[in-house]
Amino acid sequence: MEEVILVDEEGREIGSAGKLEAHRDGGKLHLAFSIVLFNRNGETLLQRRSKRKYHFGGLWTNACCGHPRPGEVLAEAARRRLHEELGVSTELSEVFSFLYRATDPGSGLSERELDHVFVGRLDELDDEPPQPDPEEIDDLRWIEHAELERDIAAHPERYTPWFAQLAARLPELRAILTSPDRNVPTPSV
Repeated sequence: MEEVILVDEEGREIGSAGKLEAHRDGGKLHLAFSIVLFNRNGETLLQRRSKRKYHFGGLWTNACCGHPRPGEVLAEAARRRLHEELGVSTELSEVFSFLYRATDPGSGLSERELDHVFVGRLDELDDEPPQPDPEEIDDLRWIEHAELERDIAAHPERYTPWFAQLAARLPELRAILTSPDRNVPTPSV
């Protein structure tokens, strides 16, 4: 059974729990990460979560999400999961973190996560094209920010709750990624 790292609100590790256990009964606060990928045109890669996922299945979200395993370094977990879900590797930078809570009405499971956000670039002209794992991902698409904003405003039910929060910060993330000095801020809670 896969385990996640339980934390307090300051991000200090306080134990571990089975992944499903951490998402039941309102959720236990645990570490997670979200990876946002941009291409050379500044478009964002979205994935539609597989309908078979244990929660929030069939919704659009950022390129990749996951949980570090007990004893696993967060950045290594992000790279591992990016390769598992999309079959790609790219340089990732951690840019910030945030707390959020959401319950999936379909499954009754809850997210209660300290989500660390990583940003990277993926260009299908230069890099291998994504090879999505069909157990994890039903569809992929690149989208321009203005179109994404309009769609989230008109159809918020199409998106995961954590991504709806991240979407407002996409221009900031893209600017960090394209900055000549890649001056990535210190992650904060």
